[in-house]
Amino acid sequence: MKKIVIAIDGPAGAGKSSTAKLVAQKLGYTHIDTGAMYRAITLKVLEESVPLSDGDRIAKLAEKSEVRLEGSDGANRVFLNGKDVTDRIRSAEVTKSVSTVSSIRRVREVMVREQRKIAAKGGVVLEGRDIGTVVLPDADLKVFMVADASERARRRKKELALSGIEVEENILTKDMEERDHKDSTRDASPLKQAEDAVVLDTSNITMEVQVDFIVGRARELIRKKT
Repeated sequence: MKKIVIAIDGPAGAGKSSTAKLVAQKLGYTHIDTGAMYRAITLKVLEESVPLSDGDRIAKLAEKSEVRLEGSDGANRVFLNGKDVTDRIRSAEVTKSVSTVSSIRRVREVMVREQRKIAAKGGVVLEGRDIGTVVLPDADLKVFMVADASERARRRKKELALSGIEVEENILTKDMEERDHKDSTRDASPLKQAEDAVVLDTSNITMEVQVDFIVGRARELIRKKT
C-alpha cells in the first residue's frame, strides 16, 4: 500500500495531538508532534536562563541541541540531548514561552529541516501550526482543525486537572486568544490555513468522529495512489 503524508494544523487546544496520534495508530503510521519539538527547545532556553528577547542565542542553542521523538506504548516520548523531557515540556512556564521561541526564524529553520527528514519516506502524521503551509506544502492530505476558544480552554483545564493543576477557565480562554494572536501574526511561518486544506471544526464533535473523518479521507487517497 502506498504510504502518504498527512499534515494536521490548527491553533492550540484544537485537539491536534490527540487526533493525530489516533489517526497514526489506525493507519499504522508514525505520529510526529512538532509542537513538542519546539517545547523541548523552549525548555532548554529556560534551563540555560537565556532571555526570550535574545533571538541569536536561542537560535544557536537550537542548532546545537538534539531533539528526538520515540514511540513508546502508543505514545511519543520526547528526548532533549538524550534526556527524556516528555513531562517537563508540558509545564506552565514552557507553555507560556513556547510561542516566543517558536517565532524565531532560525529556530524554525532548524526544526523544519529535521521535520522534513522525518517525513521523507512517507507514512507519517505531522501536526503543528505550519505543516501544510511551510514544512510540507506538498503533503498528500492537509487538515486544518479549529474549535471555539472557550471549548479549547475547557479541554485544557481538564487536561491540566489530570496533572493536579487547577486554572480558572476564563484565564485559559484569555491565554488561548493571546497565543492565537501571537501564532497568526508572527513573521516566521504564521499559523494559517493552507488553501488546499480540509477544515475540521472540532467544537461539537467527539474525538472518534474527527479521527474517523481524517482516516476516511486518508484511506480514500491511499486507494487512489495504490
